[in-house]
Amino acid sequence: MASVSEMYDVGWEEMRDKLRKWREDNCRNSEQIVDVGEELISDHGSKLGDDIWIIYEQVMIAALDCSRDDLALTCLQELRKQFPDSHRVKRLSGMRLEALERYDEASKHYDAILQDDPTNTAARKRKISILKAQGKSAEAIRELNEYLEQFVADQEAWHELSELYINEHDYGKAAFCLEELMMTNPHNHLYCEQYAEVKYTQGGLENLELSRKYFAQALS
Repeated sequence: MASVSEMYDVGWEEMRDKLRKWREDNCRNSEQIVDVGEELISDHGSKLGDDIWIIYEQVMIAALDCSRDDLALTCLQELRKQFPDSHRVKRLSGMRLEALERYDEASKHYDAILQDDPTNTAARKRKISILKAQGKSAEAIRELNEYLEQFVADQEAWHELSELYINEHDYGKAAFCLEELMMTNPHNHLYCEQYAEVKYTQGGLENLELSRKYFAQALS
């Protein structure tokens, strides 16, 4: 089977730049990242300098998405050797355990991080992800609300909370979360559209009028 570089006639620099562009654009195209990243690490790792470490992290996360635990573990082991005391690497260890559905072990990783650094938002959010994966929506909602009391500007968390409320059919609270998002992102058409859908689902003349207004705003 032809390698990625042979299929697309690209050198290692182009492969490295492609991974960087996907990182900058926050692309979650995991299969492509695995295809390009695995070959880049395997065949050209010695040429990458310090870029190798962020590439290991990027490829590891993509490998977890693709159920490639072999590749994820390879990347994690290299990161552990280079950064043995890093909270970031410990979080990656927890994410691998999550992917393997070893939730109790993963949670202990995050607890250890939070014991050293109670303000570590990434670890707190991973613990909430575990609750979601276990179907513990009420607990996830409670933890997210507590989190947002401290980190009120976290837009990703507000959006996550709105979706949890929608799944629980608590449309009034979901609407409140989306209102918080629209106050800081008044021109984000996706938030306007989601808010319109929530108000439409709530029903009633006033909500339907609001729904129509925000559907129109989403299209403008």
